[in-house]
Amino acid sequence: MPDTLLERHAEALRFFGERVRAVQEDQWGAPTPCTQWSVRDLVNHVTGELLWIPPMVTEGRTVEEIGDAFSGDVLGRDPAGAWERAAAGARAAFTVPGALDRTVRLSYGPALGRAYCAEQTADCVVHAWDLARGIGADDRIPDGLVEFALKEVMPYADGLAASGMFAAPLDVPAGADAQIRLLALVGRQG
Repeated sequence: MPDTLLERHAEALRFFGERVRAVQEDQWGAPTPCTQWSVRDLVNHVTGELLWIPPMVTEGRTVEEIGDAFSGDVLGRDPAGAWERAAAGARAAFTVPGALDRTVRLSYGPALGRAYCAEQTADCVVHAWDLARGIGADDRIPDGLVEFALKEVMPYADGLAASGMFAAPLDVPAGADAQIRLLALVGRQG
């Protein structure tokens, strides 16, 4: 059972990656719960987010210095391969000794590498659910990842919709399990 941040991060990458490898050729244009994104758009988004990690964490570069290097289509003709390379690069960057204790200069200000890793882990978990829904795969998130993401998202829940990057939180039915609570916090109907 994973118990460290790096183990949870690796688990989230594996979980998302399993769904990427399950995408059939005719599913890349399918809709996802992220209404503005198709399956390909969603995988492109998550892959692009991972591409930011090495230059920011290991090179200490800023958002401004990186600029639009990861804008547009980062998947090319081999979406699963692009995902695998980006995931490996992100994993390698966060596992460099001291990486989690470094200050990373994110778009919203400085943060420790561990906070950036936790944010990326939770994002990967939620988007794995989105991807599973988009391709009709099993959308059950492993309990440990649900609990991790729920703890990561809860402190920011009130401001997520205001950021414009999430739908408004949904009401949580009485007796809802942790996955339903997590999804409701990020505006998704589980």
